[in-house]
Amino acid sequence: MFVKVVQNSKGKKGTYYCSLVESYRSEGKVKHRTIRSFGLLTEEQIPYLKAMYAKNKPRLVDDDQTSEK
Repeated sequence: MFVKVVQNSKGKKGTYYCSLVESYRSEGKVKHRTIRSFGLLTEEQIPYLKAMYAKNKPRLVDDDQTSEK
């Protein structure tokens, strides 16, 4: 599964349509099936959405910011 991101061509600039997609094979060909549609998201929200569904969870906070606390 992966997060598919498509740029919004008709509306507000900097927005994207996002959906959770599963890959599978049918009759020897690779196809995609949409599992969940997330709708319009801004460019800043996309890394958090991808991190939520990643196998290895990345750090979304820099080490410099955490050491200041």
